[in-house]
Amino acid sequence: MDWTASFARRAHTLGSGEITAILALAGATDVITFSGGFPAPETFPVGVVTDIVADLLARDAAVALQYTATEGLASTRDYLAARLEAVQGLRPAPGELMITSGGIDCMELLAKSFIDPGDAVVVEAPSYLGAIMAFRGYQADVRGVPLDGGGLRVDVLADLLAGGLRPKVVYTIPDFQNPTGLSLSAERRHALVSLARRYGFLILEDVAYRDLGFGAPPPPALWSLAPDVVLQAGTCSKIFFPGVRLGWAAGPAQIISQLAIAKQNSDQCAGALGQRLFEEYGRGGHLDRQLAASRELYARRATLLTAALAAHLPEDSTWTVPEGGFYSWVTLPEGVDTVVLNSRATERKVAFVPGAPFYPVATPAGARQLRLSYSRVADDLIDEGVRRIAAAIAGMPPAAPAGVPGTASILIPETS
Repeated sequence: MDWTASFARRAHTLGSGEITAILALAGATDVITFSGGFPAPETFPVGVVTDIVADLLARDAAVALQYTATEGLASTRDYLAARLEAVQGLRPAPGELMITSGGIDCMELLAKSFIDPGDAVVVEAPSYLGAIMAFRGYQADVRGVPLDGGGLRVDVLADLLAGGLRPKVVYTIPDFQNPTGLSLSAERRHALVSLARRYGFLILEDVAYRDLGFGAPPPPALWSLAPDVVLQAGTCSKIFFPGVRLGWAAGPAQIISQLAIAKQNSDQCAGALGQRLFEEYGRGGHLDRQLAASRELYARRATLLTAALAAHLPEDSTWTVPEGGFYSWVTLPEGVDTVVLNSRATERKVAFVPGAPFYPVATPAGARQLRLSYSRVADDLIDEGVRRIAAAIAGMPPAAPAGVPGTASILIPETS
């Protein structure tokens, strides 16, 4: 039988499985994959984790192997609250913090709790696929606001608000954004929270990459500036390892309480073993040491990637130069369709994500943009992977301009 006619109407708003396709390459060994935002396996703390798990099973199995309170284990929340105070300068009050099953869980729970069909939600354009899908899953009217070198164009948002737009939520990734790698300037952070207070919308701040900067610390987190109007979604996937599926939500107590209720009829609670493992790992000082090593690794790979882009991409290509996180955002010359290019690149055993799905509404710029994630690509494969992409471009009709080493510009992307 063909069951598609029985699908709920909202199922048709969820996209065509872009994230599924990305995750399908998680275990690929014969493809140079710049597609997924996967942390490098070299950062996985196998030895330390083995020892901690053995210890937990010996002395704390009754907790570590059991269900937990929906908002998370009290000891894990206490550790995480102390860490947020240490690295962001603010400690959540009781009731203002819960443990989630990754960052996407916070987004889904917020959409479930906040969004009625037709409610407006603002996202960056381009933005994280998972967030767009979470809001569309509850039939939100998802609007895009462009980025430039200073991050979200808060001035454009202000004009839209003055013109009558009333979003319930504004979603932003202020630090080393997915997919562009750009960051929100300090001045714009203050302006954004002022708009939230003036117009009464909630800021959903995704800090997935905040701890992975290559230089000076980023400006203050939006949540630390305005905990009354910001819900922070954090994840352990990029800084610990994805297999534990852990994250957090920090924000106003009323909102956290409602998210906990919403979580009770989804997965009920995040896994206790993962919570205790993350807690003990952090309390032992291992997380800070891992982050230092991870930053060094990702900074080196970002440098290798930008050098490869300069060496191989056609003239008139542009890209962002990462200062943290996992990504560079590439805009190719006019006439190059990155969806078509993706098929040709796959034939050459190299993968990336075309730009179009990162926009809530199709744009001409998105059709010729792509995201490259350098985080999991071995150092000695980065140049070869970009060379294969360039070869695929050169073989497309109509032919793109021939690559001239060192002549491509290094610019911010077009985001109209």
